[in-house]
Amino acid sequence: MVTPAAKREAIAHLRACHGMSERRACRVIDADRKSVRYRSKRGDDAQLRERLRELANQRRRFGYRRLHILLRREGVMINKKKTQRLYREEGLEVRRRRSRRRAVGTRAPTPVLALPNQRLSLDFVHDQMVTGRRFRVLNVVDDVTRECLAAVPDTSISGRRVVRELTDLIALRGKPGMIVSDNGTELTSNAVLAWCGKLGVEWHYIAPGKPMQNGYVESFNGRMRDELLNETLFLSIDHARVAIAVWVEDYNRERPHSSLGYETPAAFAAELNNQWPAALRPTGYATQPIASAALMRKNVARL
Repeated sequence: MVTPAAKREAIAHLRACHGMSERRACRVIDADRKSVRYRSKRGDDAQLRERLRELANQRRRFGYRRLHILLRREGVMINKKKTQRLYREEGLEVRRRRSRRRAVGTRAPTPVLALPNQRLSLDFVHDQMVTGRRFRVLNVVDDVTRECLAAVPDTSISGRRVVRELTDLIALRGKPGMIVSDNGTELTSNAVLAWCGKLGVEWHYIAPGKPMQNGYVESFNGRMRDELLNETLFLSIDHARVAIAVWVEDYNRERPHSSLGYETPAAFAAELNNQWPAALRPTGYATQPIASAALMRKNVARL
């Protein structure tokens, strides 16, 4: 019994069940009578608590920090400590899942220019439908902006399919500075090697058994599994395509990213791209960007 609330409950129990006076019960519990008689004047924040519960139900894997950002976006001026207190009082803590041990190794060199499209990471994540049939998702992540540029679900994805998806992506954003992946058979196939030689794309393979050398897309895979795959029952591959596309759009444009100062990847990419001269910007990014800040911020000047 450390907190004043716990001591008040203990004193109430002694008085109700053992017939003790308030003075004697306080002496037994070693509590101050003033703190026992104190009645809080703080409001119940019923509407705020209800909205916090609604957001937590919609984003069941979000902690109080990201929920606080969502509340501030809605115009709720609240201190982060108050959000944390209400979050705990409502019992909304996210259950931590046990993570497997990961190998630690050296990573590929970080791009010199802090610009979109300088370094892309590829990896696969697996899941299954309610029928038991398994499918896989090819994820492509921009390491600088943390954007998910492509999430391609299918029951089978070959090296030729990887090449087709990357060709479509390059048509939108231009040739990337580097592509990083593991040593999977699809990513080391003759189709991928021939495609790299034809376009002159630098492809870096991480060391075998060292997944953290490709940590950006590994982290993204963890977020996708925690917030989408583990929370959704996929009825068919078409259902999986729709659900994954909706989640990726939300991830890029709505979800606060902690490593970006709780900005969205879309807004961060647009701001980062505008900080550099036009001559240094990636080819095709300014004309057909994957990320756009227009949907994220209200840039209308105040009158």
